[in-house]
Amino acid sequence: MARYTGPSWKLSRRLGISLSGTGKELEKRPYAPGQHGPNQRKKLTEYGLQLQEKQKLRHTYGVNERQFRTLFDKAGKMQGKHGENFMILLETRLDNVVYRLGLARTRRGARQLVNHGHVMVDGKRVDIPSFSVKPGQEISLREKSQNLNVVNESMEVSNFVPEYLSFDADKKVGTFVRLPERSELSAEINESLIVEFYSR
Repeated sequence: MARYTGPSWKLSRRLGISLSGTGKELEKRPYAPGQHGPNQRKKLTEYGLQLQEKQKLRHTYGVNERQFRTLFDKAGKMQGKHGENFMILLETRLDNVVYRLGLARTRRGARQLVNHGHVMVDGKRVDIPSFSVKPGQEISLREKSQNLNVVNESMEVSNFVPEYLSFDADKKVGTFVRLPERSELSAEINESLIVEFYSR
């Protein structure tokens, strides 16, 4: 299944979660899109709830189904809770780390920065958004990309960097200090439903 490229605001409203992280999608119309959106009283089945939770997480990180499932299976081979490991693995993706550092306003924007070869890991250019960043690795921009307008605009808007990352705004260099804890990740996601979905 290919990556979703349709209207992200409509998808946010359908899932009831802000996929951009700004919350703007749900400010004016916090209900599902379509003619009957405000009046829907549809009660979801157990399967429907599990599927919705899976889609929320998948679209939040902008991952296609095959990558998502592969990462889920990888998380199952690690020690600890399956669902938590899965969310931590998603959080270590390079495009997500670039977004968390505030170098891009959205994960889509961060993926584009990585795809276009603007991002370096430990001094080497990496243009694979799914690259898994390890603790201790340094994320920076290429010399030619230091003054990109999109990066400067994003840094003006974004001022929160999670505790598991460190960021030098002057040099535009970030370090992945440690793996995140579950309490530092999205509280809107119930990962146990996703584990149940794939365990059917």
